[in-house]
Amino acid sequence: MADKSTRLKKRAEFLRVAAKGRKAPVPGLVLQALERGDTEAARYGFTVTKKVGNSVVRNRVRRRLREVVRLLDLERTLQGVDIVVIGRSGTRDRRFDALVGDYRKALRKAGVKEES
Repeated sequence: MADKSTRLKKRAEFLRVAAKGRKAPVPGLVLQALERGDTEAARYGFTVTKKVGNSVVRNRVRRRLREVVRLLDLERTLQGVDIVVIGRSGTRDRRFDALVGDYRKALRKAGVKEES
């Protein structure tokens, strides 16, 4: 996931996933996933609203979410999907192993197929 080409950066990309993708809310995060219909590597976007806290808090939440995705990306390879991970106010204080479980559950709820 370290490759910059696997990131969603433009607002239009985030909006497309939000409008057409499947949404999977879980206690630690909200996941939005949109199948692209190709075999390219998954692309990820991370966002945390101002309701969560100031910029220091939001950046910490974003870093925690990126680490969750990075760890699980080492276990499995997702292809042909755009994923937006949205931080919630509970993300900041949630135990890290609970966040990992939340992400796995959200992937299942959103129907994201994994390639091993």
